[in-house]
Amino acid sequence: MLNCDVEFMLPKAIISIAAASLLAVAAGACAGRGASGRGDVLLPKETETVAAVVPANATFEGLLRAQNLDSSTTERVVSTLRTVFNPRALRADQPYWLIRTLDGAFSEFRYEIDPTKFLRVFRGDDAASAFEVDVVEYPREVEMDAASAEITADNNSLSAALDAGGENIQLALLLSEVFGGVIDFNSDLQRGDRFDALFERVYRDGELTGYGDLNAAVLHHGGKTFTAIRAQGPDGKYGWYDEDGRSLKRRFLASPLPFTPRITSGYSTNRKHPVFGFSRAHLGVDYAANYGTRVQAVAAGTVVFASYSGQNGNLVRIRHAGGYETYYLHLSSFGAGIRVGTHVDQGDTIGRVGATGAATGPHLDFRIRKNGVFVNPVLERQRMPPGEPIPDTLLDTFRSNRDRVLGDLSRRLLSLSAHANHN
Repeated sequence: MLNCDVEFMLPKAIISIAAASLLAVAAGACAGRGASGRGDVLLPKETETVAAVVPANATFEGLLRAQNLDSSTTERVVSTLRTVFNPRALRADQPYWLIRTLDGAFSEFRYEIDPTKFLRVFRGDDAASAFEVDVVEYPREVEMDAASAEITADNNSLSAALDAGGENIQLALLLSEVFGGVIDFNSDLQRGDRFDALFERVYRDGELTGYGDLNAAVLHHGGKTFTAIRAQGPDGKYGWYDEDGRSLKRRFLASPLPFTPRITSGYSTNRKHPVFGFSRAHLGVDYAANYGTRVQAVAAGTVVFASYSGQNGNLVRIRHAGGYETYYLHLSSFGAGIRVGTHVDQGDTIGRVGATGAATGPHLDFRIRKNGVFVNPVLERQRMPPGEPIPDTLLDTFRSNRDRVLGDLSRRLLSLSAHANHN
């Protein structure tokens, strides 16, 4: 008999089309049953589902064993999911589901990676089948929209300015990635600076889950205007370009930290050390930041050191092309998979801010060495040329796209302004 008093455990966004159809038939049967109890539909129950959330400090092995899954099956599930997902990226408070057959055999495991997708490990048609894995995107609706945010005395950071306009930090992070090669969000923002953005809002089941692609952005900073257009570059990958098709991507990011911290101590050959009390060279830049703040690689390279290093505390050193090395000191922890020999891309997480070694409080000491000599990180980065421009063969396409998205941005901002004035 169909039990109409039992709620289905899986959220509708992750139920397959076939299962959703079955649930619809079942719901219709319940609705039409009436007081007499007639109209029952015989739908044999084939599986049972456990739905839960990931506790703190959990592992995939621990989750599965907590649900009394045998060790052999647990190992197979984790080994299978490892081919598409790093188990160390498991996050607390994320939902997961374990589906079994009625005799207790494993059928499927699902873990929500983020609001846009979930991880799925499942068995084939019979108990002897190999396990399979995929990452499934939730059905979503996308709407184009625009927003503008101004740096003021009350809203003196990009995240605060966007929050005042009803947006959230996800959009601030997207914009910081776009203009990370143009300004240092830690120290360069000024009152009166303004950001305009054309972007996608992503909805799932009618609820906003985040932002999609950022198609165009304009930064008004220090009396200058910087325009960013998302376009396909000469390597076939999407990147950010100015109105003339010149790349906005610098070889090094402007900062190894998100955009909220500030520089507390610059490069110097003679600075009084806060711990030891005597003057000594400070061959990097100190960024004040909260304990645990994400630290990112400023450029692609290979990790050549990732360990404790005395007064430097936990240290990551990365070798880059062109004779460059970057140093990240006093970390509280290392990023997932960060070890000697690991290749990192620009923007990858390599650790978290801490106060290990000779440090009076949580901060990041960031250094650049060029051809064996330490250089001023701020000045060296400013000297670096931008990336490759849009090639001549693609310029006509780029200009057409540029005019379209900037026109769309302008129209939407005018509409927002008119609406605000009307209210």
